[in-house]
Amino acid sequence: MRISVLLVLGVAMGQAPLEASTKTAVAVLETLAVKGRAPKTGYERSQFGPTWSDVDRNGCDTRNDILYRDLTSKTFKSGTQNCVVLSGILIDPYSGEKISFLRGVATSSDVQIDHVVALSNAWQTGAFKLSYDKRLAFANDPMNLLAVKGRLNSQKGDGDAATWLPPRKDIRCAYVAQQIVVKAKYKLWVTPAEKAAMVALLAKCPGFKAPTN
Repeated sequence: MRISVLLVLGVAMGQAPLEASTKTAVAVLETLAVKGRAPKTGYERSQFGPTWSDVDRNGCDTRNDILYRDLTSKTFKSGTQNCVVLSGILIDPYSGEKISFLRGVATSSDVQIDHVVALSNAWQTGAFKLSYDKRLAFANDPMNLLAVKGRLNSQKGDGDAATWLPPRKDIRCAYVAQQIVVKAKYKLWVTPAEKAAMVALLAKCPGFKAPTN
């Protein structure tokens, strides 16, 4: 997973995605089932595995992999083979702010790893049907993960496109497109309100391409 920042959100920050899909985000959205939210009954974070795992077996947990990918000017804890990120700079994709990351009890939460499709949202839109291994993969999939400003991640909670969008308007199409692709990958559905919000937003950026990983 040790890769440079290549998520589609990077387009809004002068970076290019690794690949450009031939499909539009709207076209992929139309392949998703539309249903109401299932009950939250049975949902626990542990249903998606440990908080952060080393699913790609590179010796580093997913949180540190994403910090490595998304931060610049990084320093590392000695003896960890450049695995544990101690400090770095994040240009927050959701706000555009420059945030200094410093690992520590009182400071680590300034930069959090957001599940673009929140785990609770995923659970209520089909993930409860997935196997444990599939949910583990979902929770650690770099396509569904972004290092972001901690307060915005907390503000988002388990919100979907109908209830929360990044304050930075010029990345909203990319953000929603990424949610659509993740839901398609794991065969999750969208709620009627969620789809309506996505359609309305993507109408402002016609032809926006679906990202690929």
